Amino acid sequence: MAFALPIVMWWGYKEVQNQFVQPQAVVVLGGSTRRLEREKFTAEFVRKHPNIPIWITGGSPAKYTQRVFTKAGVDPKRLHLDYEAVDTVTNFTTLVDDLQARGIKSVYLITSDFHMRRACVIGEIILGSRGIYLKPVPVPSENPPESIEKSIRDGARAILWLATGYTGVDAAKTKQ
Repeated sequence: MAFALPIVMWWGYKEVQNQFVQPQAVVVLGGSTRRLEREKFTAEFVRKHPNIPIWITGGSPAKYTQRVFTKAGVDPKRLHLDYEAVDTVTNFTTLVDDLQARGIKSVYLITSDFHMRRACVIGEIILGSRGIYLKPVPVPSENPPESIEKSIRDGARAILWLATGYTGVDAAKTKQ
């Protein structure tokens, strides 16, 4: 029971913090289908948050992504498109230094609902290591949640990146 107390306290702290910290940017994990669900959801979401920048990491080709945001009336100058990432871990590792350099302390994290658990595990480790908080904003889908094993595996890869700067991409690709 004493072991569970720190975990419950940490979880409670994170929940309270999420109520009071106002995100300064939006981070969208690419990976939508041809229908561009994540991009379309984000374009509508950011209309309610007109003054914050948007990072989209991975995902649809730039011209399609830009078209979605332009059609929604979102200023394209707000978009930061990153195509360095090859998976969910590198979605975060390729952006974290840029976010930190810009003084961003909190972000809305947008990805599909079935992918959110794994994205939060990785984001809490990588962004959290630089003092950046995340507030999940799931894109609804009809897919079941990803397996807990994927979250554990990629959480370990995020910790590996913190310790060594290596993401384990090659090892992860051989197991997928």
